[in-house]
Amino acid sequence: MPIPSGALRFNSDSGKLEYYNGEAWWQIDNFSADNATGGARGVFAGGYGNSPVATSNTIDYVTISTTGNATDFGDCYSTGYTSNSCASTTRGIIGGGFPANNVIQYVTISSTGNSQDFGDLTQARLYLNSCSSSTRGIFSGGSASPTPGSTIFNVIDYITIASTGDAKDFGDTTIIRNNGSACASSTRGVFAGGTSVNPVTSVNNTIDFITISTLGNAADFGDLTVGRNSLGGCSNAIRGLFAAGGTPTFLNTIDYITIASTGNAIDFGDKTTTIGNMQGCASATRGVWGGGYSPGFQNVIDYVTIMSIGNAIDFGDLTVKRDGIGALSNGHGGL
Repeated sequence: MPIPSGALRFNSDSGKLEYYNGEAWWQIDNFSADNATGGARGVFAGGYGNSPVATSNTIDYVTISTTGNATDFGDCYSTGYTSNSCASTTRGIIGGGFPANNVIQYVTISSTGNSQDFGDLTQARLYLNSCSSSTRGIFSGGSASPTPGSTIFNVIDYITIASTGDAKDFGDTTIIRNNGSACASSTRGVFAGGTSVNPVTSVNNTIDFITISTLGNAADFGDLTVGRNSLGGCSNAIRGLFAAGGTPTFLNTIDYITIASTGNAIDFGDKTTTIGNMQGCASATRGVWGGGYSPGFQNVIDYVTIMSIGNAIDFGDLTVKRDGIGALSNGHGGL
């Protein structure tokens, strides 16, 4: 019987855990933010919420290996609503947002405090997608405005996370994509779902990918189980997850892919609620999603064990109910 892509084994000769990418067995990197920093930290930045209804500059954090309510981290210096985020082991990056802007800001993940200016995206936009390796941050897609008929982009930008400065052109995605999501391994960035026209009643199931260390256009990866936008992506080094979103009716669906291979997504389980417009972050073992709209602004945080299959479990609550959040961690699969 052929070995399925994503299969795991323990190599008794090397004493290492390995996974099969469809062609060969690969050793799993044993880096752990839990060991290196005292616990992988998930950060949820910005958004749009009520009390009163307004854009939020709130930044929260959680320790991914535990459960419980989020703690205040600081504030975004520029609106973080419909921005998106990525990170190295030390620095979290937040890019774009509403009203459409080109601002890139950063935080030091292991500390607390307000974000600081990093540089500018190549194009002002909101509802963009982001992922990263340990060194390079990627921002793709987005739109010039939330209004019907506004321009939607296929542009991909990149930054060097350890430095500051403006983003540079990387290439293009296979489609124009607004309000999709992304995840990464240390070598590949993967973009999924979204809408290619405004208003957002037209959704797609497209998944495409890039090799993060190079420059060039994205290539086709496969399809989501259900076409949708406003979904939330996260990953460890092996498996990417894409959760919930709208068709435009909100779903609780969680899909998974094996990042090193290509092919269509597979059903993983369900989130704790039907929801959209949230984002996710991850450690090597857990995927965590925060906030969203269900309808009504939400503060819910839930989680899954990435290498299993099953439904999400309640984690705790954000400090403020809001959607359109950017999420990042110092333990994700791109590190």
